[in-house]
Amino acid sequence: MSASTPSAAPQEPQFPEGQPIPGAAPAPAPAPAKKSKLKKFLGVVALIVVAVVVKLGIGYVFNAPVRAEAGDCVKVTGEENNPEVETKGCDDKDANYKVVKVVENTFDVNACTVGEAALAQQWDADKFVLCLDPVKK
Repeated sequence: MSASTPSAAPQEPQFPEGQPIPGAAPAPAPAPAKKSKLKKFLGVVALIVVAVVVKLGIGYVFNAPVRAEAGDCVKVTGEENNPEVETKGCDDKDANYKVVKVVENTFDVNACTVGEAALAQQWDADKFVLCLDPVKK
């Protein structure tokens, strides 16, 4: 007596996950994520703003006159018609002048009634004269 075993239903072939089925068309590659037009626009605007700040801002920062006050010491270098002024501590060996007076709202070096030298500074509407004496070392 032979016992008959129930026949199993045909099974579909099993393939490892992520593997292509032999003979089937390959799956389309996923579409690359597109940046939205708004993000591209904002990126371009940000780049333009940075370029303008660099172009105008750096020149403004590095070319602005020194706003020294009476009692401050400065280092004056460069040509007479294009002096470069840098604020220094009065004990600094590079300081060569001490500001004895600041005359506001003028570009007239004759406005200094004290001091051995006068240095006019102007940046946009801001103008003033530094009245200077040599630093005694």
